[in-house]
Amino acid sequence: MAETLPSGLPLTAPAAPAIAAGLLAAFVGFASSFAVIVKGLTAVGATPAQAASGLMALSIAMGLCAVILSLKTRLPVSIAWSTPGAALLATTGMAEGGFAAAIGAFLVCSALIVLAGLWRSLGRWVAAVPAALANAMLAGVLLGLCLAPVKAVIQAPAMGLAIVIAWAVTAKLRRLYAVPVAVLVAALLIATTTTFPAGSLGDLWPRAEIVMPQFPLSAMIGIALPLFIVTMASQNIPGIAILNANGYRPAPGPLFTTTGIFSLLAAPFGGHGVNLAAITAALCAGEEAGPDPKARYWAAAISGFAYILLGLGAQAATAFMTAAPPILIEAVAGLALLGAFGTALLGAMKEAEDREAAVMTFLVTASGLSFFGIGGAFWGLAAGGAVMALGRWRRGNRQPGL
Repeated sequence: MAETLPSGLPLTAPAAPAIAAGLLAAFVGFASSFAVIVKGLTAVGATPAQAASGLMALSIAMGLCAVILSLKTRLPVSIAWSTPGAALLATTGMAEGGFAAAIGAFLVCSALIVLAGLWRSLGRWVAAVPAALANAMLAGVLLGLCLAPVKAVIQAPAMGLAIVIAWAVTAKLRRLYAVPVAVLVAALLIATTTTFPAGSLGDLWPRAEIVMPQFPLSAMIGIALPLFIVTMASQNIPGIAILNANGYRPAPGPLFTTTGIFSLLAAPFGGHGVNLAAITAALCAGEEAGPDPKARYWAAAISGFAYILLGLGAQAATAFMTAAPPILIEAVAGLALLGAFGTALLGAMKEAEDREAAVMTFLVTASGLSFFGIGGAFWGLAAGGAVMALGRWRRGNRQPGL
């Protein structure tokens, strides 16, 4: 088992397996979900230029965060953007105040993550949210995007089937590469079948755009709070679990606080948040990163350097996606989220006594319900929580023999 190493030890030279694992983690992480990020940002009101700025800010923020944490702690601390959080944005839609209100919500969510790292009680409160409800909310958020591959096959059979088949065949051979291969197939199909207007792909060099935030209550409740819960429950907590499973025992608080600080820095430029990685964390913390557990921190650091470089291509990637047929982009995003959807649905329905509340949460969230400018994710949690509380009250008051 790996040991938690104190900072200050001399750096070792990165081994070839660590370099390869780090580069692979960055490519898989970026290619598998950048379409979800752009869709989420545009759904809450970002212009193409603002979405590109957000994508670049997230890439640089998570890259720097990964480099700093990994080299400081000598642990393979992998950082990612919140893909489930972006899916939440895609289903929430534009709040009162437009993208400026979304920026305000990103800042509040980031501040809450910093606070969760500094104040243990808040972290315990997040952990106390029933897993069935948190998973059901996430499944409801992801449902719409996960239906996109089916819609793509209906609307554009040839291209939709090509993308889905490429994903399915690759998944049978090596699941890790399935979504990146689907992305490459989709990009090839779009490039060869779509006529792009002159100048539609824009400048290749990325440009940062600062947006002054607004803080309407509806955006704080409808975006910031669900985004905080989703990020903690589906990214930060599993990220710690993956490190623990590979023998590393970091203190969670400082990691949460650091990711929250980098999220605060990225938010004014359009970034919705960075957090501990889950899927790609296994690449950097496992045996693929090298035989010596004490040297695997280089894999996470290398992935951070690669994310920074990939962020420089954010402008071109966003412009290409914006000019492409939306259904194909959504199909790729849906394929990237199928695993998360399945895991969330399984977690939601695991406990029989909480199943009814989980179903209510799932249905209300997936319905797209909106009251007072607050989206379905919040109302799903509220409805599911009410059903759960009623069920537990009834069980508590049930008399024996009746």
